[in-house]
Formats: sequence, structure tokens, C-alpha cells
Amino acid sequence: MTVRLPDAVLFDLDGTLLDTAGDIALALERAFADHGHAAPPPAAVRRMIGKGAPILVQRAVAAQSLALDAAGCAALVERFFHHYGRLQELDECEAQPYPGAREALQVLHAAGLPLAVVTNKQHRFACGLLERLQLSPWLRLVVGGDSCERRKPDPQPLLHACAQLGVEPVRAWMVGDSVNDVQAARAAGMPVYCVPYGYNEGEDPRSLACDGLLESLADLPVRLALAGLPNAQGGVPGGPPPAAGRAR
Repeated sequence: MTVRLPDAVLFDLDGTLLDTAGDIALALERAFADHGHAAPPPAAVRRMIGKGAPILVQRAVAAQSLALDAAGCAALVERFFHHYGRLQELDECEAQPYPGAREALQVLHAAGLPLAVVTNKQHRFACGLLERLQLSPWLRLVVGGDSCERRKPDPQPLLHACAQLGVEPVRAWMVGDSVNDVQAARAAGMPVYCVPYGYNEGEDPRSLACDGLLESLADLPVRLALAGLPNAQGGVPGGPPPAAGRAR
């Protein structure tokens, strides 16, 4: 089957570019402790990641059989944001890029392909992580969970990213790790490729109805080179370009 070369690539963040589960579990544990509750263990939290902090907190509250109303859950979300932000402020984050992620971004940027992150994580946290890990220079745009009215699996954030990049959705690729990425891409009318190592809300990412699996993001330049992208296999450039703007 002929694979058409995209005009841009959109990446999910948590579970695709970065392994962030440990930091998320720690911030959730501290937020629950502030209210006198025990949080779910990290392994359980990993299966709850995917639809943004409010849903994460709702799932954690349900898992712990806590009787909290909407105001109580909202207070927990705010404490989660506080502690997650403090991890970044105090340089206590342990999040790291997955193998092949940094190299893929460098090579595709050097080949002239516009790249963006579309995540359900709040914009300020996403940008902070990408800057801390020195990945932001390769990205033209970051769309966070608070950048649009709706989050993935709604297609709105993907459509917003395409509009900002000046590309038609059908001419972009989405790369993610979860059913949220697949559903959002399908609704936006764009091809979607998945990595098998992500979170996917506890389900095997290999079961996702995507257009193809990438065992590592290092495989993405190879796939794009086969689709005709010049220099996609040409190696990593020697140094970073000027930092991209923190667009919403």
C-alpha cells in the first residue's frame, strides 16, 4: 500500500514522547495526602492516565471508594496541579523521553517537517517538560489540554493544531499511544500511528485500530523516508535550531 507523505506530524506527549507516569503518580499521592486520603499505587495510576487531570482524579477517587462531591474532586485537581507544578519548580521531575524520541524529532525537523505536540496535559506543564528535556527546539507548536474547549478524544485539539500549522487535517499524521489519540485522529480525518509501549488506559496499545505500529519512534523517520520525505534517514543534526515559540 502506498503511504502518502504528510505535511506535518502531531505527537501525543505522555506515553508517546515522554514517560511521565512516575511524576503523575507522585503528584497525585501528595494531593490525596493533603486531604487525608491514600492514593492508588503507581501501577494503578499508570492505567488511569489519558484523558487529562480531572478524569485522572475522578478515576483515582473511584478506585479508592471515596465519597467526594464535585467540589471535593475539584479541590483535589487543584492540589494535583500544585504538586505537579512543584515537581517542575524544584527540579524533582523524573520524566524522560522514550528511546528514539529525541532522535526522531531532530531528524524530522532537519528534514523540514513541521512538528507539534497535542496533549491533554495542561499547556504550561507540557511546555515546561519539553523545555526542561530540551525537546522544544524541534517543535513548532504545543497544544495543551487547556488550549481548546475540548480535549482528546474530541478532534478539536488536532484540528486546532492543523489550523495553526496551516495544513489540512487529512495531510497530517497523528502519533500516539492510546484510544484517545486514535479516536481524535479518526474524527479529524487524519492517519494515526501508535507506539506499543504507552499507557492506553491499561489496555494493550497493540490492539488499537491505527494505521500502523511503531515499535520505537526511531522507526518514524524510516517510515517517512519510505513515503518520500527527503533526508529523513540522513542522521541527527549537530546542534539545535533556535527555540520555537510556546504557541498554544
